Amino acid sequence: MLGDLQAEGHCFAVSPTCRLYASGLIWALGMKFAIDQINNSTSLLPGIKLGYEIYDTCLEPVVVIQPSLLFLTREGSTGIRVLCSYTDYQTRVTAVIGPYVSDLALITAKLFGFFLIPQVSYGASSEKLSQEEYYPSFFRTVPSDKSQSKALVELLDKFEWNWIAAIGSENEYGREGLGTFSGLATAQGICIAYEALIPADPSVPQDHQKLEKIIKYINETQVNVIVLFSVDRPVQALLEQWISHGFSQKVWIATEAWVMSDIVTSIPNIQTIGTVIGFTIKGGIVPGFQDYVTDLFVSVQQESFCRASWEASRDADAAVLGPPCRQCDNVSLHDVAHLLENQQTYAVYVAVYSVAHTLHRALGCTAEGCPKATVKSWQLLDIMKTLQFTLDNQLFRMDTFHSMNQGYDVMFWSWQKNSLQYVPVGDYQESLSIDTSQIRFHTLDKEKPVSTCFRRCEPGQIKRVKGFHLCCYDCIDCEENTYHSTKEDLFCTDCPEHQWSPIRSTKCYDRSERYLFWDESLVVGLLVLMLFAMVLTCLTAVLFLKNLNTPLVQASGGARSLFALLCLLLLCLSLCLHIGKPTAVSCMVQQPLYTLCLTACFSTFLVKSLEIVLLTEFTSCPKSSLLWVTQKRAWLIVAAVCLLESMLCFWYIYSVPAIPVSNYKLLPSQVLIRCNIQSWFAFIMIHGYTGSLAFICFLCTFMVQTPAKKYNIARGITFTMLSYFVTWIAFVATYSTVKQTQQPAAQIFGQLLFVLGLLASYYFPKCYILLFKPGWNTAAYFQLHQGGDS
Repeated sequence: MLGDLQAEGHCFAVSPTCRLYASGLIWALGMKFAIDQINNSTSLLPGIKLGYEIYDTCLEPVVVIQPSLLFLTREGSTGIRVLCSYTDYQTRVTAVIGPYVSDLALITAKLFGFFLIPQVSYGASSEKLSQEEYYPSFFRTVPSDKSQSKALVELLDKFEWNWIAAIGSENEYGREGLGTFSGLATAQGICIAYEALIPADPSVPQDHQKLEKIIKYINETQVNVIVLFSVDRPVQALLEQWISHGFSQKVWIATEAWVMSDIVTSIPNIQTIGTVIGFTIKGGIVPGFQDYVTDLFVSVQQESFCRASWEASRDADAAVLGPPCRQCDNVSLHDVAHLLENQQTYAVYVAVYSVAHTLHRALGCTAEGCPKATVKSWQLLDIMKTLQFTLDNQLFRMDTFHSMNQGYDVMFWSWQKNSLQYVPVGDYQESLSIDTSQIRFHTLDKEKPVSTCFRRCEPGQIKRVKGFHLCCYDCIDCEENTYHSTKEDLFCTDCPEHQWSPIRSTKCYDRSERYLFWDESLVVGLLVLMLFAMVLTCLTAVLFLKNLNTPLVQASGGARSLFALLCLLLLCLSLCLHIGKPTAVSCMVQQPLYTLCLTACFSTFLVKSLEIVLLTEFTSCPKSSLLWVTQKRAWLIVAAVCLLESMLCFWYIYSVPAIPVSNYKLLPSQVLIRCNIQSWFAFIMIHGYTGSLAFICFLCTFMVQTPAKKYNIARGITFTMLSYFVTWIAFVATYSTVKQTQQPAAQIFGQLLFVLGLLASYYFPKCYILLFKPGWNTAAYFQLHQGGDS
């Protein structure tokens, strides 16, 4: 047995007047037509005849409860028994079709869900009904409001309307649908200037004032586009008031609940409201239905039909049937002819066939017949969840949300000599497809009206809210190292650490590496200076080697001076480790190699300084002490000094070596790669040891008295150590103030400056004598004129 179709009509005798809801009547006839087709079919449910009961809900929750409870009674009775298990409970009906609106469906779905009776609605689109855990037996042959809301947003986006009003009806359909639409519209960047719910009964004075306020606010917002997510009755009240006030024409975006409603289209002067574009559920026209209704109305006019109808109603249960409506007897084909092509009827038609196909499978029907005699309502649910069937060469299937989403058609109201025609201008399935050339807007130039609160933000910009409305905004450029890629992003997104972006960017770019490149001008200048220092060092070494056995060179240290010059040469070469991309090896050996070369150089000065202090300050010391600083034994001191520094450098390299690090925050579009000192204590130890040698040399030679006009080697060592300290002080001050990108260059320059200072203060005076005063480089002259040392 197939249960009722709850056609939402207003044909009831509660008040003295009775008004026919023509759409509800057509839907009821659509269900009857589908059942008659199935009963006459030899392929679907062969041998099975479906029965039905149709009840009017009157759009009232109290009214819909009575027939719903009747459906839950045990077959053959009028009562509902309280049982521990309803597994074998056979209800009066096997399935229920309807109701149309979501408010009533939410009520009945709770009742039928308890008994697991399949309920198939042809219009209830509330998103709440998709929750299977609350409504396990609810199904529908229409999409949910969420799908229609997505279609509405795409339509607005297509026409670039982002300043709109959104109005809903004060029922489940309007509240739920408006909420879903508002969320999706806001996410898409559409500004809802005004949002409200049309009161349920505008005839009440209080609700009438509320409706007047809504109309006033819509007009004051100066929007040109209004979305009406409402059933037809509230839309009728709103548009009647709009027309009576004579407000300007707008673009009205309609939902499927009222876009083709005769209640709305029959409003006087409805063509003056402006442009109406709306959505209707895909379905088409029920084949053969117009002829069926025409024949039915012909038979209704026959006396025999009327007599049989009244006799049947007299025998029916008055409590179930309700008071008769005499005014409904005067309904003619002319009153409903314009609704025979209403696509909503197709949803009713599909709903009936969905139950029939479910029964066909549950009863195990074949072409020969149906082997099973009965089936419980709950046994249909699993079949209906995965239902798939073909009707009129079109495939229908239930999705995971118990809905049949065939998509929407986009309809445009076209007025031709005060006659309304529904013109299909597009459709929506997964995305919107629309032919805008068929739409004639009610504007002076017939062009699309503008309804914007803000300009569209350009790529790489975000929105900053301004004014009263949260969605009115200025466009702000994304800062450096941030980007804005999609409309869904509300804020600028920070680039990953290894990437960067310019101002107002839509994506990030890989950072280039920054360090001292061999070909940049600063480095080229330093390399020239380095080459100059190395050439001077080599020339000095050649000159000393040529005059190795002369008194001046021997007094300066002899072969140890050549060793010191070689160390200076290696020191200059070690500075190349600061140029190019830092690696683990180059960072690890930079400081140790520099300090080791400098320590080796200073060790020769230490030997000479000790010789000077022994000859000048400790004249009474035994001669054996001088042998350690004047003969070959002096090399042992040099070796010991270098060995100790080597041990410190090995500890530095093994324990806490400098490592290459990448600094992504310093430069806007580059990553600075530099050597990072892990332990400043170890750094101070290896450099402090060299500084200690310099300080000892300075103390040993600073107080040596030099007679006037006499050459003194001690003075050269003193000025050499002074140049070392001054260079270090200047280097520390410079290194701490220059940019990090230039710090390696500052380090190279400071060390080269010291090398040149050392050559100038210690070696160049001797080179001058060797080149220009050879007469001074004799044993006799040297013993006569040298002061303070030997």
